[in-house]
Amino acid sequence: MKILVVEDDKGICDFIIPELEHEGYEICLAENGRKALDLFQSEKPDLILLDIMLPELNGLEVLRRIRANSTVPIILETARGETIDKINGLNLGADDYIPKPFEIEELLARINALFRRVSFAKTKENVLCYKQLSLNVDRMSFNMKKETGAGDSAETEVTLSKTEFMLLKLLIENQGKVLSRSSIIDGIWGKDHFIDENTIDVYVGYLRQKIQEFTKEEYIKTVRGAGYMMG
Repeated sequence: MKILVVEDDKGICDFIIPELEHEGYEICLAENGRKALDLFQSEKPDLILLDIMLPELNGLEVLRRIRANSTVPIILETARGETIDKINGLNLGADDYIPKPFEIEELLARINALFRRVSFAKTKENVLCYKQLSLNVDRMSFNMKKETGAGDSAETEVTLSKTEFMLLKLLIENQGKVLSRSSIIDGIWGKDHFIDENTIDVYVGYLRQKIQEFTKEEYIKTVRGAGYMMG
């Protein structure tokens, strides 16, 4: 497994890189945001450990550009107590974060847990279905038939953001079950992450708009006082 470490603090690099190599990981290092994007393209890492405070291009911008075309696992290094950085990073598609300073044991645990999660996801069926909707797990998109007249129909692929994709996947996997906003947050971002529950309402709205381009049927139902469900 190859890890791209994006960090400009030599002390931190000297601390974590030998430990990661000792664990058997191949490491490539970028000291600034622009080099990180170059190495991401050339090295094809299996995971990225990404500091937010970087020269030339900050970590959130690096994250945004990578997420435009890749679902590679990304762990953010954040300043302790900087909640806004954590929220922005998670909303842009980071898989986890670790506040500085951190113990190497915690970093290794988070890396190993993320690799296990990714490995488990790859063993699942790559297409999930609900009524006329088919969710392509590999492409982070869904397909749905739209009537074109005279009994004909056409199928269109709709690209999703990572958060939209994770939300739709979670709802389909739990068809017929009411999911509370807090359980949805846990399912998308993991436990112990501070995400405003109103964020879920916003992303449900995004998904509904995309689905309603194809059908007037209510695919995502609101259960008043409880949460959301499909089915």
